[in-house]
Amino acid sequence: MITPQNIFKHELVGLPVEVVRSSHSGYKGIKGKVVDETKNTIKIEDDEGNEKIIPKKVATFHFQLPDGKKVEINGKIIAIRPENRIKKRYRKYW
Repeated sequence: MITPQNIFKHELVGLPVEVVRSSHSGYKGIKGKVVDETKNTIKIEDDEGNEKIIPKKVATFHFQLPDGKKVEINGKIIAIRPENRIKKRYRKYW
């Protein structure tokens, strides 16, 4: 089960997400569902079916967990290959 404490070690694809802060003003406010993730980007599909690619390092994200909780994550923290995130040790960021 995904919790705010272990979200770093789980798959982000399929989770609802919103870009709450970004150094690029065009990315702020984009929300939808994560459909793909690479080392440096997250691809978000909005309600109309449009896909947007957001660089992780310039944004802060709000992910909604399956139980309804929202978790804020700085993209710089998760700017790593998804398959390597499970091996990495994280300090408490919450």
